[in-house]
Amino acid sequence: MKRKTQRMYFLMLGGLALAAGTALMLTAFEDSIVFFYSPTEIQQQLIEPGERIRIGGLVAEGSVNADGENVSFTVTDTVESLDITYQGILPDLFREGQGIVAEGYLLASGVFQASDVLAKHDENYMPPEVAEAIKAAGEWRGDASADAQSVAAEQEHKP
Repeated sequence: MKRKTQRMYFLMLGGLALAAGTALMLTAFEDSIVFFYSPTEIQQQLIEPGERIRIGGLVAEGSVNADGENVSFTVTDTVESLDITYQGILPDLFREGQGIVAEGYLLASGVFQASDVLAKHDENYMPPEVAEAIKAAGEWRGDASADAQSVAAEQEHKP
């Protein structure tokens, strides 16, 4: 075998090994990616039942029903709503009217089965994805108290 032919085989094997490594890495990475959707996006897009996703929005007033560790509630982005079921202990800050992010999957019935529920940790905080979804829906009312505080702070710093 000529030296040039050996080099070609070496480059081809190296290319195949690199392609296989990249394919394995992308496959592993794809399994760990979880996309975020708002209730409106869930209604507009075809999401396969069983696909792991995150959903965010506000817990609808009067929608929380707890039976031991089984909890059902509705999340809304003020345009569309989605029923969520969860089994476990909810975060202490979970309550109606607050922004949450839930991770889980859609059931064939259209109900979202959450495996994790994250509640906001601060009175003025809303998950950015939830705020963007509400803004995109055109229902953003803004935080008037935060706006007033920032205006007051700017006026204090002016000479």
